[in-house]
Amino acid sequence: MSVDGEVRRLRTEADEPGWEVDPDDEWGVAVITTVGRQLRLRREAVGMRAADFGVAVGYGEDLVYKIEGGKRIPRQEYLDKADAVLGAGGLIAAAWEDVKKVRYPKKVRELGKLEGQAVEIGLYECHIIPGLLQTSEHARSVIGAAQPPYSPDDVERMVAARLARQSVFERSPAPALSFVLEEGVVRRPIGGTMAWRQQLERLLEVGRLHNVVLQVMPMNCDTHSGLDGRIELLKFPDGTAVGRSDGAFNGRPTSEPKHLRILELRYGTIRAQALSPGESLAVIEHLLGET
Repeated sequence: MSVDGEVRRLRTEADEPGWEVDPDDEWGVAVITTVGRQLRLRREAVGMRAADFGVAVGYGEDLVYKIEGGKRIPRQEYLDKADAVLGAGGLIAAAWEDVKKVRYPKKVRELGKLEGQAVEIGLYECHIIPGLLQTSEHARSVIGAAQPPYSPDDVERMVAARLARQSVFERSPAPALSFVLEEGVVRRPIGGTMAWRQQLERLLEVGRLHNVVLQVMPMNCDTHSGLDGRIELLKFPDGTAVGRSDGAFNGRPTSEPKHLRILELRYGTIRAQALSPGESLAVIEHLLGET
């Protein structure tokens, strides 16, 4: 395709894998369908064919039809270019605020919503650095190591979703946050030396916040009540709570009072068995000094 004497390669699905909308995500389907319909109506209103519109925004005709049909999630760049080409005055570009949320898996959005409402969050993680504490490079390395592997585009979408949840640290009033991490996890240099250093620095930064308690479970402990796996507890302003544990209640979220009491007992015991916050930060500082 020639534009101003230069050859322009139009983007196809091969260039943007992994941007399909999840058919089980009703809200996501509704958003993408609505945005696609508005794009098509505005394109037709100015009398522009899909092929010509595709050239103007740098996308192939087939991909244009899929976006307009609600089958593909448009990128921000696509919406911005479409807004300019169709003279929408910012209305199409503004749709990105809703579209960008659809990129994240439904369960991640739901978790982020709960974390955004909680006044207390308690988390014990046994295999990885918790997502709320991960740097972008650490998250990229963890997600990229999955087998079977995700596509590069899916990895970036999942990293973005994980980092978006960290807005919990910017809330005011700040929620009370507590984390217990395994020493072995903190010692594992996921992503290489530089990525590991950045992750340790991030742990120290967060661990020093006034509303955060970060603890390390030492490898040499002879009693450990967290061997059944991950525990997460969230408490809300109205006094309700929700919890989940890999080793209890089939790993499903629960708000049953008797279940929550069990999870709170386990989590409280784990915190008592872990190093104190001061000792934990000293361990992380020592590891950082060794890199």
